[in-house]
Amino acid sequence: MKQLKWLLLFLLAFATATVSASKIKRHTFAISNGTFLYDGKPINIHSGEMHYSRVPAPYWRHRIRMMKAMGLNTVATYVFWNYHETAPGKWDWKSENRNIREFLKICQQEGMMVILRPGPYSCGEWEFGGYPWWLQREKALEVRTYNRAFLDSCRAYIGELANQTRDMQITHGGPIVMVQVENEFGSYVSQRKDIPLETHKKYELAIKQMLLDAGYDVNLFTSDGSWLFKGGALEGVLPAANGEDNVDNLKKVVNEYHGGVGPYMVAEFYPGWLEHWNEPFPRVSTENVVKNIRNYLDNDVSFNFYMIHGGTNFGFWPGANYSNDKNIQPDLTSYDYDAPISEAGWNTPKYDALRALMQQYLKHPLPAVPARIPVISMPHVKLDKTVDVLSVLEQQPGVENDMPLTFEQLGQGYGYVLYSRHFNQPISGMMRVPGIADFGVVYVNGQKVGELNRVTGCDSMQVDVPFNSTLQILVENFGRINYGARITQNNKGIIAPITIDGGEITGQWNMRGLPLSEMPDLCKLQAGYQPGRAVLYGATFSLDKVGDTFLDMSGWGKGIVFVNGFNLGRYWKVGPQQTLYLPGCYLKKGENRIVVFEQLNDTKQTELNGVTEPVLDRLVKQK
Repeated sequence: MKQLKWLLLFLLAFATATVSASKIKRHTFAISNGTFLYDGKPINIHSGEMHYSRVPAPYWRHRIRMMKAMGLNTVATYVFWNYHETAPGKWDWKSENRNIREFLKICQQEGMMVILRPGPYSCGEWEFGGYPWWLQREKALEVRTYNRAFLDSCRAYIGELANQTRDMQITHGGPIVMVQVENEFGSYVSQRKDIPLETHKKYELAIKQMLLDAGYDVNLFTSDGSWLFKGGALEGVLPAANGEDNVDNLKKVVNEYHGGVGPYMVAEFYPGWLEHWNEPFPRVSTENVVKNIRNYLDNDVSFNFYMIHGGTNFGFWPGANYSNDKNIQPDLTSYDYDAPISEAGWNTPKYDALRALMQQYLKHPLPAVPARIPVISMPHVKLDKTVDVLSVLEQQPGVENDMPLTFEQLGQGYGYVLYSRHFNQPISGMMRVPGIADFGVVYVNGQKVGELNRVTGCDSMQVDVPFNSTLQILVENFGRINYGARITQNNKGIIAPITIDGGEITGQWNMRGLPLSEMPDLCKLQAGYQPGRAVLYGATFSLDKVGDTFLDMSGWGKGIVFVNGFNLGRYWKVGPQQTLYLPGCYLKKGENRIVVFEQLNDTKQTELNGVTEPVLDRLVKQK
């Protein structure tokens, strides 16, 4: 009887699964005669870029519906390798915002096609362009080139990703219609002329083959500026142009590299632009955006808004750029991007203008714009707990070495490291720290005496260390470079010798890590406070309703904020960002906990509050 019972249950489950599978309507997608074909009919891709890693998972559907209500039919997303390989060989596809399968399922349920951009290099203003930090620890490994150790790591990543997404391709009944090979590789080729073009091509072809071997059988494409196709385009792979607003040039270049025919696609059209700390918030006019999209629509050019919705660089995930006159340009916590859909998911005037334009070209009426997620102001949170960070760190044994060690040498990816050196004899003079990466607070015998700042180029200061005293530098990793040739120079901490009055300081350096990978439990730490020293502020607060809010950090110095265990990201008084986005899904009715790590602590804080509007464009000049 038991065997019969189990057989009946099995047959019932099998029948249910079969019926469920039969309800999934299968579609086709192809490129033929220079045209995209969906179910055999010509279609243009009207896509918006949104990165699931930058948006709380409970809000994914809302943001996708916002795209659909603007007239888009496709979602494009990067997959950031380092977001999923959380430690060497340890993969996470479930926690926080990492469930890519669920994201893809929601896209499909909402009737959206998906463009997958797996890298392995992504850029995207993301920490190290998506590469895991520990790749730099292997001496034989060089990123982004035809290097056996690096290619082996890429193969492992692509294999793991394929296990999550292979069956989510349209060829298997899923929503993925195209997969990108590498990313903006033509740009990298133009910057790394020290590497032969043949070697560059071998690398890019190796990545393409890995994708094929892993089971990606939809159409592949590359993405570059049209003037960089020579370095980035591959034979038999559709070349898409980034930022191209000249339709005639787009068609000419694509025809040259794709057998004389289209289809024609702008893989990254920029309705906004990225933002850095200590720089003005850039704006892109609505008029220019609408003008360009109208031109694409009139000429049957497919396009992808980068970004349609930027979201947030939570935690330690923001990357950094650089320029000829700035050694590093760290990206903001907010990835609002001046995009049509704001960081909090609101429709902007740019969104409304584009929606009206798209409706003119579509035969079906657009769905209504989804309502905003509720927004609340948060009552003044009284900060009633403080912990002196230096005192906590000084209780740790640390690592000793004759020279300061980098984060990578210490086995730490993110956060902070306290570098200490005791002097038996007095020493004074100009201290030079040319290897500060990236921000340091300097103490002598626990008293703050200055700051080092790679962003502004301040890598030296006068110091006076008395007899039998200790020099300390609390160093912050402000995000690894994500774009350009310097991506291969991405160590953090103190990465070059320190000198005082011209003499190199060696011997008995002690390094204590403060990764802050989790929200500190202040109840387990001894209370303490000293002005000018890094401090942990903590509090509990109660809410009778939850909603999105924006923490007002304009009166603070520099640091990070945790709420209910989640790292919201960095703040810095210089701006232009003065608020931190706190999604309502990370709050709870009743008791909530907050911890603020304040590096500078020039002014003691007593309370914190949440406001209903973000402030992302208030730049404060440093003295």
